[in-house]
Amino acid sequence: MKTVKEILQTKQTGLITIAPDATVFDALKLMAEKNIGALPVMDGEKLLGILTERDYSRKVILEGKSSKETLVKEIMTEKVLIVKPETTNEECMALMSEKFLRHLLVIKSDGAIGIISIGDVVKAITSEQHFAINNLNKYIIRLRKQGQNSLNSGHKNIQNTLATMRDYIPSSRNYTI
Repeated sequence: MKTVKEILQTKQTGLITIAPDATVFDALKLMAEKNIGALPVMDGEKLLGILTERDYSRKVILEGKSSKETLVKEIMTEKVLIVKPETTNEECMALMSEKFLRHLLVIKSDGAIGIISIGDVVKAITSEQHFAINNLNKYIIRLRKQGQNSLNSGHKNIQNTLATMRDYIPSSRNYTI
């Protein structure tokens, strides 16, 4: 299983933040420019919250406020769920699904280091599944080349391999032969 640290290494941008006294309009411009959907709200090194596209749609648009007049601190989500770099992608997926979140902030003991999205986590999980499936296909092809008798006796080996690989495949899926 991949860890958050490994997922962050695949991202091209570092941690992009916004100040609490910035306008929502400025935050939206920054998110559009960087093609991101959330910004940690920081006062220096102190994490105050997170601003997401969901915050904007629910707390500005639906309430008839102006993004040019509303400050980030007025609409940000103050309760931020965080993960550590050693958290696995499956743990992140479970947390995001359970809490209906699209973004998780990554924190080490010395401060915030990044943010991951549900898309980052899905990409990591599907990459692992693709790798497992490709290896199983290669294994089956090798057995077929060895002949039908090997395929029949190899059936147990395939089942054992699948059982081992289930540790790398999300528990919401069952694969059988």
